[in-house]
Amino acid sequence: MEGFFHFLSYSGFANVTIGHMVMIAAGLFFIYIAIKKDYEPLLLVPIGFGILLGNIPFMENVGLQIGIYEQGSVLNYLYYGVVKGIYPPLIFLGIGAMTDFSAMLSNPKLVLLGAAAQVGIFLTLLGALALGFSPEEAGAIGIIGGADGPTAIFIASKLAPHLIGAIAIAAYSYMGLVPIIQPPIMKLLTTKKERLIRMKPPRAVSKKEKIMFPIVGFIATGFISPGALPLLGMLFFGNVLKESGVTKRLMETARNPLIDIVTILLGVTVGASTQATTFLTPQSVLIFVLGAASFAVATAGGVLFAKFMNLFLKEGNKINPLIGAAGVSAVPDSARVAHNIGQMFDKDNYLLMHAMGPNVSGVIGSAVAAGILISFLL
Repeated sequence: MEGFFHFLSYSGFANVTIGHMVMIAAGLFFIYIAIKKDYEPLLLVPIGFGILLGNIPFMENVGLQIGIYEQGSVLNYLYYGVVKGIYPPLIFLGIGAMTDFSAMLSNPKLVLLGAAAQVGIFLTLLGALALGFSPEEAGAIGIIGGADGPTAIFIASKLAPHLIGAIAIAAYSYMGLVPIIQPPIMKLLTTKKERLIRMKPPRAVSKKEKIMFPIVGFIATGFISPGALPLLGMLFFGNVLKESGVTKRLMETARNPLIDIVTILLGVTVGASTQATTFLTPQSVLIFVLGAASFAVATAGGVLFAKFMNLFLKEGNKINPLIGAAGVSAVPDSARVAHNIGQMFDKDNYLLMHAMGPNVSGVIGSAVAAGILISFLL
């Protein structure tokens, strides 16, 4: 019986807390909406299962070396890629190899919508400061408004490593909930007449422009925001692999096997970092609230700036304000949401290609914003 009770003391039944059960329920919810609702399944399934993995109760600090925060454990080694910001640039390499910047290049003024959506980052930073977070923590929290999980992890690894788990989960949660969060804001801030605006078809972009853009774009943004060089460099390098036409094998590796492997490792370890004994704190709750506000403000910022631009554009050249919401960098979900909302009011109005312009510029904008924050706050 002594041996049985010794075994029992090491089991999950003896070490379970209410916090563990709350987090397990959260993990099951992530998996449910990913499978049932098809909300970002490539992200939410690994994160959801990672939450389960990190919240099976066990006796801590007895040398088992199984927890993600225990030195020497397998999960701790895998989590190193998150803590040191290794995974995000690799994700950006794959994104660059998949991204077509034609929509943005064909209508450069759409870049302004991607920039306008970043207002959520800086307003949330001020809100976090008002709630008592340090400047470094506030900067890391604010980036959630960009709806860019890898960028959020990268800046958190530099400015607030102790908040990586909460920031990463918040960023990816709101990325997955784009189809729920954005539509009410878009409908509230636009009129029926504005939603029916049809934009001119984008012009054809030459191969020369496509090759030159990632090179010129990297040099320009790199000089502006050196703090984001790992992200910007890998993003534009991946795009060079795609557009050059002579590195097909490298492009395919970056956009398929590499990004899939890194997404699995990042998702599972970020999920596992929500271990209840260290994750469930008042700070985590505040981060989720601020993240939601940041994402809502970013969406509103893009929509309202599109309406502002229309004041100076002639009839026939106006922008459908719905695509302003795609200025957040949740690629391509936010662009798809803008397109779907547009088709609810006009089934023949195809906004997807137009929405991809601010969407991809939002990816660049959030990385540049992260670099600026790192330069100021590190």
